[in-house]
Amino acid sequence: MRYHVGAEGEGGVNVQANSTEEDLEIRAQAEQLKRGIQAVVPENGLEDKLALSKREKRPLRIKLGLDPTAPDIHLGFAVVLRKLRQFQDMGHQVVIIIGDYTALIGDPSGRSATRPMLSAEEIKKNAETYVDQLARILQRERTEVRFNGEWLGKLDFAEVVKLAAHMTVAQVLQRDDFANRFGAHQPISLHELLYPLAQAYDSVAIRADIEMGGQDQTFNILAGRDLQREMGQAPQAAMFMPLLVGLDGHKKMSKSLGNYVGISEDPVVMFSKIMSLSDEAMKEYFVLCTDVPLDEVEMLLAESTTGRTNPRDVKRRLAKEIVTIYHGDAPSVAADDEWMRVHSAGEVPQDMPVMGYDAAISKAGTVWVCKLLVTVGLATGTGEARRLVQQGAVSVNGEKVPSSEWEPQAGELDGTVLKVGAKRYVKLQRNSQH
Repeated sequence: MRYHVGAEGEGGVNVQANSTEEDLEIRAQAEQLKRGIQAVVPENGLEDKLALSKREKRPLRIKLGLDPTAPDIHLGFAVVLRKLRQFQDMGHQVVIIIGDYTALIGDPSGRSATRPMLSAEEIKKNAETYVDQLARILQRERTEVRFNGEWLGKLDFAEVVKLAAHMTVAQVLQRDDFANRFGAHQPISLHELLYPLAQAYDSVAIRADIEMGGQDQTFNILAGRDLQREMGQAPQAAMFMPLLVGLDGHKKMSKSLGNYVGISEDPVVMFSKIMSLSDEAMKEYFVLCTDVPLDEVEMLLAESTTGRTNPRDVKRRLAKEIVTIYHGDAPSVAADDEWMRVHSAGEVPQDMPVMGYDAAISKAGTVWVCKLLVTVGLATGTGEARRLVQQGAVSVNGEKVPSSEWEPQAGELDGTVLKVGAKRYVKLQRNSQH
């Protein structure tokens, strides 16, 4: 069956034309689904697809494409998965496409150089971990997992050439990464130009109604709309999620950057990492990582700004909400209790080791925090120490170390508690044997 929905000539139903009970339900669902969304293309595409679902009495097919290169799920990745779960709770079908075939190409999005191609063995190993991890957020019965090698691997050379006729080189070079590399006379391999075409064909193969993705996938997802239209299908709506900022407050959350919170991490570790966030990042995390109503979020943040509520307690609420989602109520409460016990004034573990730090003292009488961490055994080298500080995982007497270049006077550290993460502590003592 061919169907055409949407605005701007796509034959959609204007759900605002009549205030029927069904229209009001669609608007309410759309409002819930748009929480935290960066953009929807076309503008009324979500409402039109929800109306289509009602009209044809069938669940929508919601696509998310994944290259099996980093199977560990962190909060940044969970943002889009939680949105997919909302669709499932409304009765729709999620289609996860593991890009075993496109991973052989390597997604060039946002790259200034050609990505290395994964071997088939590496792809299989990574892909095997996905299903169980996805099940921590998604409903198994409403999750269809497919490998795009099912259809891409069956295309012969003539069919690839025919498919390529639907996309021009000029279109592909509109992508910033390609345009920048072309302008800088850096190499662009032909196989990279095929990546957006291959990903677009995934939408055709599964007849996607909506595709989800991050802003860095804008070109690829819109290419799917274009190819569906070219091949006689109704174009999918595109929903773009913002990229969650990592614990450093600057770059997107990434395991490779070390600024991440893993959803399977120990509850206390997860709680402590979230407590290291800057106050400015709290709103983004409330909106994207929790289900706290937006009006309540605004109230909490307003009270913390005016001083009616300690910002620390608002952040504790944030941490408890997130830990509860992935571990449950009891572990969340226990993590909060442990964090408060450790950070309450004067309360430290009774068996905390006492460590001398003379070896870290410079001739000028200062102590570089990275050398200090190595000296007392809380880091294996200054490189790891820098990462720990940048992640917000290092504190002295409960105060987060401000920079990896921090160099206090040696005397200021005598008797203080140096902490890394949630459970690693030492009491610093000058002129002691260790």
